[in-house]
Amino acid sequence: MKNAPSRDGAAGVQTIGWAAYRGFGREEGGGMGVTSYEKRGRVAVITMASPPVNGLGHALRAALVKALDKALTSRGVKAIVLMGSGSGFSAGADIREFNTPKALAPPNLHTLISAYEASPKPVVAAIHGACMGGGLELALGCHYRVAKGDAQIALPEVKLGLLPGAGGTQRLPRALGLEAALNMIVSGNIVPAQKLAGTPLFDEIVEGDLLEGAVAYAERLIKEKRPARRVRDTTVQHANAAGFLMFARNTVKSVAGPYPAPVRCVEAVAAAANLPFDEGFATERRFFQELLLTPESKALRHIFFGERAAAKIPDVPDSTPTRPIRAAAVIGAGTMGGGITMNFINAGIPVTLLEMKQEALDHGLATIRKNYGGAIKKGRMTDADVDARMKLITPALDYAAIAPADIVIEAVFEDMDVKKAVFEKLDPVMKSGAILATNTSTLDVNRIAEFTRRPGDVIGTHFFSPANVMRLLEVVRGGKTAPDVLATVMKLGKTMKKVAVVSGVCDGFIGNRMLEQLGRQTLFLLEEGALPKQVDAAMEAFGFAMGPFRVGDLAGNDIGWAIRKRRYVEKPMVIYSRLADRLCEQGRFGQKTGAGWYDYKPGDRTAHPSAAVEQMIIDYSKEIGVKRRVLSDAEIVDRIVFALVNEGARILEEGIALRASDIDMVYLNGYGFPPYRGGPMLYADTVGLDVVVRRMKQFARNRHGDPTAWEPARSLAKLATAGKTFS
Repeated sequence: MKNAPSRDGAAGVQTIGWAAYRGFGREEGGGMGVTSYEKRGRVAVITMASPPVNGLGHALRAALVKALDKALTSRGVKAIVLMGSGSGFSAGADIREFNTPKALAPPNLHTLISAYEASPKPVVAAIHGACMGGGLELALGCHYRVAKGDAQIALPEVKLGLLPGAGGTQRLPRALGLEAALNMIVSGNIVPAQKLAGTPLFDEIVEGDLLEGAVAYAERLIKEKRPARRVRDTTVQHANAAGFLMFARNTVKSVAGPYPAPVRCVEAVAAAANLPFDEGFATERRFFQELLLTPESKALRHIFFGERAAAKIPDVPDSTPTRPIRAAAVIGAGTMGGGITMNFINAGIPVTLLEMKQEALDHGLATIRKNYGGAIKKGRMTDADVDARMKLITPALDYAAIAPADIVIEAVFEDMDVKKAVFEKLDPVMKSGAILATNTSTLDVNRIAEFTRRPGDVIGTHFFSPANVMRLLEVVRGGKTAPDVLATVMKLGKTMKKVAVVSGVCDGFIGNRMLEQLGRQTLFLLEEGALPKQVDAAMEAFGFAMGPFRVGDLAGNDIGWAIRKRRYVEKPMVIYSRLADRLCEQGRFGQKTGAGWYDYKPGDRTAHPSAAVEQMIIDYSKEIGVKRRVLSDAEIVDRIVFALVNEGARILEEGIALRASDIDMVYLNGYGFPPYRGGPMLYADTVGLDVVVRRMKQFARNRHGDPTAWEPARSLAKLATAGKTFS
């Protein structure tokens, strides 16, 4: 079976080849003006005109049926062409209507498709651009299909934890064949129409003008007196359907992980192969309704809308002018600076990369080139592609070289004095209107802005390591950051294919401020009786790719140590375990030193439990007078996740985050929170905020650690009492 989905493919969160679907959720307008109708000789042309992606909301569905009725009652019309305006045919159903009265209001998507399918006059779907989901299902309900070769064909519902619910799993296997259709449905991937030429799915690939080609094709149908031809009346073709489906079931089940939708897709397609159309369609509908109510689908839909919402800033409208970013500069050629540089050159933006020493600059450039090696091995890039991108980098050892840049991002050591030195040099060097960005992960952006005479141009751009891979970009809005600076950086994040989330200024912003509470709890758990391997195993079973101690070893335990030293001074009343300090005092910084919470062998990233570390933990518990006990995995998970939730609620109260879904987007895209749980705030909603608060009160009775940490945030307590949710 080709293109069996990976876990990410099934989830569709990390890699969304789903860009056309991002138009969903925008207002479609009223019922007027969402279609156009014209007569070309004996052919009626019905055009969907509901930008941006002709989403099949109720208004458009109703207008399409009305236009069809007009064509059917017109004696001069002998055939019908259905097409989309703008960027494509249709990107599918409006998922805002799922589980609402509008979804079932007549005509629903199924009855719309049935109306076109039942037309006694042949209907030709003329396809360009996006033809996805319900849009493809509508095209399959038409009798003939012509398309531009570059049209994007997909049934991506699996990426929302669903399956096609308007006949897609029944018609596509009949039109395309069992194996090819199942690959498309289970993966949700986009396939260019040209690759499907020669299959019954498309009757013709149009080279010139689509409308002219479609009308000419319809005229041929009239001249040849060819009847309306229904996909539903054909059968699924395959030499050994039973054998292939058995193989598909086993393959998909092994890679679907916690996501139920891919497995249900296989069973729905099996129904197409084994049952009459109406029975198979009933099976598809039953599966669709079941999946719609699963927490996994709710989480994936939450992510879909959350990523769109993150781009909306209430006091910075979409019409806010942005500053042009034609050239950039990055200060620091280390791991972070190199990754940030790659983001710019991947987007085609030239970068001046500044370092203080030639050796550091040469090493940074070599690392950037090396980082492209994986893409070359996988065939995604060629050596020539890498050379072209490397030519976009101008190495520099003098601040004067970065003066022409439209934006400069410093990626130097996380120390306020170091940042101060950099920004005091930037202020006189950078041209007027240049954006001055800091990649700080915890420091006060307002203080950094004070080191310049233009605080309105200063903003935080917190990339996550490795910056060329991680999707999250925390955009930290300073108290004096100009609106057009914020709008420009948000737009830049989109250009870099990042999920950009706005944060206000506080220690650690959204992600790392919450991470501090996670870290405190993990260490208290060790003091009370857990060991690193149990904590990591519990969190990985919950769905994290890596547990917190493995992550610490990967990132470098010395980084957290440096932050804690600062916080000991700035927050003397906060209780911290000193276990991690003891670890670092022994030089156990993680993988880079071959020893951290775990032991590592040279050239091997496998984490091996360390007897020495485990004894250190046991001895430390005795030293501080704590009697160790057995902790359940459930307690470990709840203490860690609910600590995140409580701090997230405080962040919302303070206005550091604009909305709860922004917090979820941060943790999904920057901290490895499992996508099928939707982020910490949605997970709390799913569990029930009253349950969360009750558990927190239980944890507060534990006198060890910091009982005050479990005092519910005001907003959390209020929502729990009212029976409401964050979302």
